[in-house]
Amino acid sequence: MNNKPIASVSLDLDNKWSYMKTHGDAGWDQYPTYLDTVVPRFLKVLHDQHLQMTVFVVGEDAAREKNFEALASISAAGHEIGNHSFKHEPWLHLYSQQELVRELAETDEHLERVTGQCPIGFRGPGFSFTEELLQIMARRGYKYDGSTFPTFLGPLARLYYFMSTRLDKSQREERKELFGRFSEGFRPLRPFQWKFPEGEITEIPVTTMPIFKTPIHASYVLYLAQFSTLAAKSYWNMALTMCRMTGIAPSLLLHPLDFMGCDDDSDLAFFPAMGRPAEPKVELVAWMLRKMSKHYDVRPMKDHAAAIRGKLSPAVANLKEAAPQLTETVSADV
Repeated sequence: MNNKPIASVSLDLDNKWSYMKTHGDAGWDQYPTYLDTVVPRFLKVLHDQHLQMTVFVVGEDAAREKNFEALASISAAGHEIGNHSFKHEPWLHLYSQQELVRELAETDEHLERVTGQCPIGFRGPGFSFTEELLQIMARRGYKYDGSTFPTFLGPLARLYYFMSTRLDKSQREERKELFGRFSEGFRPLRPFQWKFPEGEITEIPVTTMPIFKTPIHASYVLYLAQFSTLAAKSYWNMALTMCRMTGIAPSLLLHPLDFMGCDDDSDLAFFPAMGRPAEPKVELVAWMLRKMSKHYDVRPMKDHAAAIRGKLSPAVANLKEAAPQLTETVSADV
């Protein structure tokens, strides 16, 4: 019997065109793709470690025939499929209710047709979400969300990103909440419940370093590895130790570019760690997963959410413009 705490791994399957679109690069509307390259790589890493995870897929990709085989292979390998919006625009807070409904519905339709799975989990592009979107999710029968990113460093990450772009004023205004506000750092690391008249949604935050709230997902560890592999591994070891000490079962976030390098695509050099070749990056991600599996029962997010729902009492959580004080939530160690 496995007595390890349940934790989770997910991958936001942002395609090449979606990075170019957010970055303001010309040619994104031709929908260039690297899914045929990256999907077999992450499937092999997970297969070799006998792990399954959640892959959040963009609806636009599921609507295009050239991606069908790659997306179907994810589901065929036993991984959960989640909804990552249709257009992958990290400004969902500017959407009308009708637009939000369409984002979910169209993506669900295409994902079910291509992968055979109807999603029960959502993550917003660039950690974008709204209370109205959560309510729509509840009406549609979704069980969990993974869009909160409890870190104070969101504005710094956004500034770093903007420095590499040529976005005009209106484009920057659309993206002004990319990676979240400073106040996101006050959100809880532990899972909690959103409760609405339409139903309840389990929130599983993207785990950041307990106490310090610095990012620990793979892209940040790989960024550190540019300077020192030892420092990167030490940072990940410290993150796991801090999670264990504080009783937090982590939810690790991966991205496609964690499995790609400069030898695959030079167009995405603006992304952290894309100056390195792919092989050492893939090896480091595999090492991170092995270390995580030593201490946790690593599952897809649907399993993590189900375990949380078994331990959490229903509670009301506020979405506030200012720093959220979620004293009314009931959290649990899972």
